[in-house]
Amino acid sequence: MNGFRQIAVSRGSSPDPALNLWNDWHRARHVSLVLCRVQQRLETQMMVNPGIPVLTAGEVKARQATAAASDRGSEYAIVREAEVFAMTEALRFQDAIPKVTALSLAGIVAKLEMIVGADRDIGDPTDFPWPHIASVLSDLKAIAGDLPAHRLNRAATRADVARHRKEATKLVAALEAHG
Repeated sequence: MNGFRQIAVSRGSSPDPALNLWNDWHRARHVSLVLCRVQQRLETQMMVNPGIPVLTAGEVKARQATAAASDRGSEYAIVREAEVFAMTEALRFQDAIPKVTALSLAGIVAKLEMIVGADRDIGDPTDFPWPHIASVLSDLKAIAGDLPAHRLNRAATRADVARHRKEATKLVAALEAHG
């Protein structure tokens, strides 16, 4: 558990490490979704002005890529990498689940929520064991109660986005330097 605290449970205020992990996991997933939306907007902008040759009045002319279009391409690469960093962080929180001991029924519910939530992203929720785990989670919530709604903190989200973008900017710059 000591090794886990260094990895994931850093911002929590609950005495239950599983609830802190659940909060951190929610926050990382939200940040990755925010960065995904930014990436999608940039993709749309790049599609509108791709800087590719176009046919005009019977002759082919190269559409000039503006400085803004090339800036969007660079920004796109940065945001794409920042999204990867955020999703990797969420996956690290999921990987930490077995290393955390829940100290309450709510902590157990939190761990199962993360397991079932991870499956929503990557798997077929109709395959064994997902319906079975979801059933156990539902039964446990009926007995112990549901977790409180996760509260988003805009300042924390902005700080996380900025942190991931900073790391992504370094990575993209290093990749561009190597050609």
